[in-house]
Amino acid sequence: MIQVITAADMDRNKDLMEQAWRLRHKIFVEEMGWSAIARDDKREIDEFDDEHAVHLLAVEDDQVIGYSRLLPTSRPYVLSKHLPQLCEVDPPCSPHIVEWSRIGVADTVRTSGRRLNPTALAILTAIVEWGLPRGLRGFVSEMPTSWLLRLLQLHIHALPLGLPQMIDDVEIVAVNAGFDTRSLRQLQKMRGSVESVLSPESRIAARLAS
Repeated sequence: MIQVITAADMDRNKDLMEQAWRLRHKIFVEEMGWSAIARDDKREIDEFDDEHAVHLLAVEDDQVIGYSRLLPTSRPYVLSKHLPQLCEVDPPCSPHIVEWSRIGVADTVRTSGRRLNPTALAILTAIVEWGLPRGLRGFVSEMPTSWLLRLLQLHIHALPLGLPQMIDDVEIVAVNAGFDTRSLRQLQKMRGSVESVLSPESRIAARLAS
């Protein structure tokens, strides 16, 4: 189940967001070594976690097992402000495109092999399922180059914005990825289910937006 949390939902989801901040710290600071964003309270929060951010939490038995964040590209975001060197053109700026960042899953649900992790697949499905009724048509993201083929296999039209560069010993490429109803059908096929991945509350919000 994917819980979509916006600024309007924060007060009702304080416990889940607390888990999300700590999961982010564990993944990006403790495991990936991003020491510049380390905090003594073990909560990874940055300048973009404001009223414009949309948080997608994978929740199982009241535990947050996966996380990612969407940011509007019509205002400064991670790529445009901190990583513009990944782009050989101007970073996208559109009300119909978001930035997908801070992507991670808990070590308890990680999988090995070439198959896309089920939790990550559910989060990506949620972006499309939740975003289409809101007029979203794609996302930009900074990701390992190996992800490009996976996006194309999911019928997400991914185009590099520049050549890959090494960041923290990982080859990273900035991508502009478009999606539509064909993407949602392929994601559902890969998951083996057409049932919504959204929580009941997020599902209602998605219907109201359509």
